[in-house]
Parts: sequence; structure tokens; C-alpha cells
Amino acid sequence: MTHSAKSGKLLAVIGDEDTCTGFLLGGIGELNKHRHPNFMVVDKSTSVSEIEDCFNAFKSRDEIAIILINQNVAEEIRHVLDAHTDPTPAVLEIPSKDHPYDANKDSILRRAKGMFSAEDLR
Repeated sequence: MTHSAKSGKLLAVIGDEDTCTGFLLGGIGELNKHRHPNFMVVDKSTSVSEIEDCFNAFKSRDEIAIILINQNVAEEIRHVLDAHTDPTPAVLEIPSKDHPYDANKDSILRRAKGMFSAEDLR
């Protein structure tokens, strides 16, 4: 059993309806003691400030170890993601059905590439 599983850590999802539904069907859905869910469905009517508020709320919850976010949604709050440098919760950008993953846009991957020289990658 992993450390996160033993300590009751959660996965959070910020994404489109299909992404959230898939993860919820996989069993990740939880409500905390204040009845706040660990997922947010983003659609055309969702404002950037709502996404930022949700991300910041997930970031401040001790029980959340990983935040998964659709990359197209992450692009809308890129400045917030770039400012997040804490190791936990880890933030992973994932593709959505309508938007493929682009490694050049991923903040974490860009930061990781900056830690290595070209010789390290050979």
C-alpha cells in the first residue's frame, strides 16, 4: 500500500465533463467534512476566476496529494500553475478528449527540462 493510500490522500480533478466523469466512475469522488468535492467540471460558462479559486482551494486542502487538470484548462490559469512550486500537491496536466497533450505547454515538464543539461539527457 502506498504512503498516500495509508494516509488517506486524495486525487483532485479540474477538467471537462468527460474527464471528471471518467475519474468519478473510477472511484475518486470524495466530499470533505465541509461537503466540498474533490473535482470541478469546467465548461464554456466557467470563469477563469472560478478555476483559479478552485485550484487554490484544492492546493490548500491537506488531504489532496495530486491535482489533475486538463491542459486546455491549465492554459487559462497558467500564471497560477507557474507560481505553484510546492512539491505537494503535485499538479499533472492531462489531455482531454478534444485537446491532445502538448509537452511544450506543460509547466512541470518545462521546469524539469531546465534542471538538466543536454549532456544529462544522452
